[in-house]
Amino acid sequence: MKKNRSLFHQLTEQFYDRNRLNFALAAFAALVSGFAGLIVSWFVKALIDTASGEPGALPFATVLLIIGASMLALILISFLDRFARPAFIRRAMTQYKDFAFQKLMEKGIASFRDESTAAYLSALTNDAGSIEANYLSQLLSLFTNAVMFFGSVFLMLWYSPLLTAISVGVTLLPLIASVLTGNRLVAAEKRVSGRNRDFTAALTDCLSGFSVIKSFRAEKEIFRMFSESNRALEDEKFSREKIKMLVGMIGSLAGMLAQIGVFVAGAYMILSGDGLTSGTVIMFVNLMNFMIEPVSVLPGLLAGRKASLGLIRKLSDALEKNAETTGTQEMTALQSGIRLENVSFGYDAEKEILHGVSAAFEAGKAYAIVGASGCGKSTLLNLLMASSADYSGRILLDGTEITEIKPEALYGMISVIQQNVFVFNASIRDNVTMFREFPREEMDDAIRHAHLDGLLSDRGEAYLCGENGSGLSGGEKQRVSIARSLLKKSSVLLADEVTAALDAETAWQVSNDILDLTGITRIVVTHSLEESLLRRYDGILVLKDGRVAESGTFDELMAKNGYFHALYTVAQ
Repeated sequence: MKKNRSLFHQLTEQFYDRNRLNFALAAFAALVSGFAGLIVSWFVKALIDTASGEPGALPFATVLLIIGASMLALILISFLDRFARPAFIRRAMTQYKDFAFQKLMEKGIASFRDESTAAYLSALTNDAGSIEANYLSQLLSLFTNAVMFFGSVFLMLWYSPLLTAISVGVTLLPLIASVLTGNRLVAAEKRVSGRNRDFTAALTDCLSGFSVIKSFRAEKEIFRMFSESNRALEDEKFSREKIKMLVGMIGSLAGMLAQIGVFVAGAYMILSGDGLTSGTVIMFVNLMNFMIEPVSVLPGLLAGRKASLGLIRKLSDALEKNAETTGTQEMTALQSGIRLENVSFGYDAEKEILHGVSAAFEAGKAYAIVGASGCGKSTLLNLLMASSADYSGRILLDGTEITEIKPEALYGMISVIQQNVFVFNASIRDNVTMFREFPREEMDDAIRHAHLDGLLSDRGEAYLCGENGSGLSGGEKQRVSIARSLLKKSSVLLADEVTAALDAETAWQVSNDILDLTGITRIVVTHSLEESLLRRYDGILVLKDGRVAESGTFDELMAKNGYFHALYTVAQ
């Protein structure tokens, strides 16, 4: 719990870090703005008393002079508020989302893979908007309302303690009404946040699976799923708005009754000769607005603040969830090789996928992992990227257990190319460099070895690749991924079924490109059993039902006339 609280406080501190001047100016403007209504109420009293000829009333010219000076000051404060409040909120939200995303990027591949991306999408969009509206903006409103309330009470006490006591008494009515209804907003806000998360997840699925939806002609069914999620979200927002309106309506009605009560009491005191002037009674009625409004909105403000803090805590809990186990060993490059010793693993404790796998991969050589679908090829490759620490046995890189290596060192040493290469909607150059700067000669060398030079000649480095690489072919995206690994100077390249979605010619070219690489350890999971390529691997690991069935070079495996020979024969 201590770590959770610590991260929660770090998130809330982002609102004020390097933002205290903006906050101080905005808070000052909010405090002074609270006096505006009080000053206007006093103006009304002074003018009525002066016009009525009340004894001790200020001269008319003096009242006008005070009004003019006060209005000028309030105008200047309004300009300050116009600048400081947006500046404070802009920096606060920018730093909050930046910090949250930075913490998200600190998660390991394994921990993030098991989480819902929709939860983070919702937290950094819908929830962030709610926090801005219900926490930051309302925080400044609390200052204004506090000045309005306590200033009204002070001014009332100055002119009539008895009528002030009556005013405070009738103000309890809207306070009780607001408290009884305002607390319901917290639960409503949480329900809306949950529905936002579900809607974001549904929308992401619909857009990501567009081609599958069309190919299976499931438009109606998917629309129904989307519509149900959309309706559930809007229904929850509708319920929240009804609660907000109920709070406002009850507060307004109770406030009107309270004002009428004060007006009646003041009129009675004038008729009874208690020394009140007409201007004082009118001032009291005006000041009642500035007593009732803070009291009526306070429960809603506090409920919104509480709900916002709940959303921040929810994000901090998610960021702390599945925290990566951090190793301590440094490693810059693979020197001798990778060794697996009796490795067993299962995503479910009751269903083991790998059973006692042992294998060795020498540094700088190329290896293929083959086997029937579901035999554990990709799972084995994932373990080499430290996707999980819940395995038995040992995975050693140059004799060091993989879980003992610092994650940043491991990610710097190993690159992964998957079947579906993610490409950003940015230039080819930015996708290769991953938005970093590299010497020109290193960039050209990586592009040449990845055989991307032809693409750059045709389209140029600045060519935009489109959303998720829609402007590139499958083979071009794979070459972008290879170039990334080369530019990063990875000493290990893991390739997982990279040619599965490519046509035969492109698949052969991409596989050949990987095999052409030198000075890098390549471990390739492949379903393609083509002799010209298989002969080029220094070793082939054959898996069957999660176990190592055979291993050796292509000629050695064919000579055994065993499981690999059968796989190869069927594939021809």
